[in-house]
Amino acid sequence: MNVLAIKRLTKKFGDFIAVDDISFSVGQGEIFGFLGPNGAGKSTVIHMIASLLSISSGEIELLGKNIAKHRHFAKSNIGIVPQELSIYEDMSAYENVEFFAGLYGLRGAQLRKSVEEALAFVGLGDKRRDYPKNFSGGMKRRLNIACAIAHRPALIIMDEPTIGIDPQSRSYILDSVKKLNEMGSTIIYTSHYMEEVEEICSRIAIIDHGKIIAEGTKAQLTSIITNQSHIRIEVKSGERVELEGLKAIAGVRSVEREGGWIKVSSDAEVNNLNPILRVLTALDAEVIAVESDRPSLESVFLTLTGRSLRD
Repeated sequence: MNVLAIKRLTKKFGDFIAVDDISFSVGQGEIFGFLGPNGAGKSTVIHMIASLLSISSGEIELLGKNIAKHRHFAKSNIGIVPQELSIYEDMSAYENVEFFAGLYGLRGAQLRKSVEEALAFVGLGDKRRDYPKNFSGGMKRRLNIACAIAHRPALIIMDEPTIGIDPQSRSYILDSVKKLNEMGSTIIYTSHYMEEVEEICSRIAIIDHGKIIAEGTKAQLTSIITNQSHIRIEVKSGERVELEGLKAIAGVRSVEREGGWIKVSSDAEVNNLNPILRVLTALDAEVIAVESDRPSLESVFLTLTGRSLRD
């Protein structure tokens, strides 16, 4: 089932087309990576999903309902973690989450329960009475997330939730994203850190110049630029290793010697490193080092857009 379906979505600002007739969907339980260089149209799409911008043409459906015709339903079922912190420095952590949860319609005992649960989830339960002006950058980011999830939305949009924080806080937030997903949340995730997208996203769309230029799993996207991966294995006395057994492994296209190294070229979609190492072990070969140049998501992005994600 699709939680979100975008159909022929277009946004114009005068004569400028910021989003140009795009379509994609996000299925129940996905962490969907949405990537694009600065100015590509990514933020404009997110703002239209969140009803912060009007639509020039096309449709956005949330759980099968057109958000333009069911604004209250959409508001109740979408949570936004914005790139810019959306918290009040002079209100306590509890008051911040209470305020935003109240905007989503929670009241009374349900409101109090949801606020406590959201703060506990992001690890700020013991800081409920403290003020964000005294928080670290990572704690502010976590509070930002709590404000977006207290009403338990069906779709959570996280726009650069780890920008400008330390590695430990980033790791905590990524673990939180995974836990939210395990609890049933569907998530759209944007980041300028490609390694985050590779780690947590099940499917990815790349937008550039207002158009979706690629969409799929990481394996599907990397196959756009190459259908092969290459593994180099340094083996002690490699010239004595018989290569025929390696050639018989599923996915292997060719095997060559390069000095003390053995180079194996394979179909990119086949992960056969372990079978290769098992064959070498069975031949009593002593493996010294392993290198792989399997294409990364970063290389796909650079190839398709001509720009780095951080440009």
